[in-house]
Amino acid sequence: TAAAAGAAIVGATPGTDPYAAIARADVDVVMIATPTGTHTELIMAAVRAGKPVWCEKPVALELADALAVKQTIDAHQVPVMFGYMRRFDGEYAAAKQAIARGEIGQIERLRAVSIDAIPPSLEFIKTSGGICIDMLIHDFDMALHLVGPIVEVQSWGSVLVDPGFVAAGDVDTVMVMVRFASGALGVIEGGRRTTWGYDIRTELSGSAGRIFVPQAAPDDRMIGTPAEGFMRRFGAAYVAELQYFFDCLRTHTAPEPGITHAIESLRVAHAAGQSLRSGRPVRV
Repeated sequence: TAAAAGAAIVGATPGTDPYAAIARADVDVVMIATPTGTHTELIMAAVRAGKPVWCEKPVALELADALAVKQTIDAHQVPVMFGYMRRFDGEYAAAKQAIARGEIGQIERLRAVSIDAIPPSLEFIKTSGGICIDMLIHDFDMALHLVGPIVEVQSWGSVLVDPGFVAAGDVDTVMVMVRFASGALGVIEGGRRTTWGYDIRTELSGSAGRIFVPQAAPDDRMIGTPAEGFMRRFGAAYVAELQYFFDCLRTHTAPEPGITHAIESLRVAHAAGQSLRSGRPVRV
């Protein structure tokens, strides 16, 4: 099984009961990489047990669940971090630093592309929360991180890759326009398949210059599973974010992104999904 294979890599003990694992006296930290629909209860169980948590994005499928997680974290004051690994990628971190130094002036426009090389299974799609929550939430988090609050979105979507997405209640191709509180505008392009490899790019234009975070390499083709594309492009970022998380625990520093950031990106994702269904702009 996948659990046994993973346990063999790190010398762990596989199991089928996550709550029993959380309750173990020899478990000091809980790391959650389960389906999104299970995040809420697992995070709250770990926090109530007084154990720090690193959880894969997003915090939950529903905003009400995310707010319940925040209430639990606030009540128990346990460190919780969410896995928005792009913040720890060298290119994106350099872009954040350049913006902070004022190198491109006031940001006026954002353009982002996030396209998988190979679509995930339709079984996964059915429970993922949709492309805006499952996939573009990385772009929403990065837009908030680099530019600032988002106040309005407008989405358009199509099924162009696999007709099965219709039955799954999702689209495989999407464009999301965003309006920032600063007045800056952005467009985020998402898709579930390319013919040229895993494609993640971001461009920010300002009053004094431009920053472009490119695809890892022009020939970044990926063969196999979608996870291989993630690791090829962001492998170092995954390592860096976990090193940062454990450094925060050692120094008693609150890790980021935390629950407030996770709620902000989920709120934008929900608005984008609502716009996708209604065909109208939605205030965030």
